[in-house]
Amino acid sequence: MFEPLDPLLHSQLRLAVMSLLMNVEEADFNYIKEKTSATSGNLSVQVNKLKDAGYIKVEKTFKDNYPHTSCRITDQGVDAFETYLNALRSYIKPTD
Repeated sequence: MFEPLDPLLHSQLRLAVMSLLMNVEEADFNYIKEKTSATSGNLSVQVNKLKDAGYIKVEKTFKDNYPHTSCRITDQGVDAFETYLNALRSYIKPTD
């Protein structure tokens, strides 16, 4: 009746990051940090967990001699996010 929820996406901050990335082609670290009100350290840890799972791709470059980190969701991440939402719907409106 109830589908299991992906524990990786069940974290509030990781879910917020994935939600943001579902709606943009790419987002830089500062944008995500601003939108989620996360600290740099916590966001960095959560972004790495999503990257290690294959849900997002992280690109680190330099922009005007400053480090620049950008993130984009992968096809695997889109699938995981949609599966998570469908599982969550089973909790909101269970079927008989």
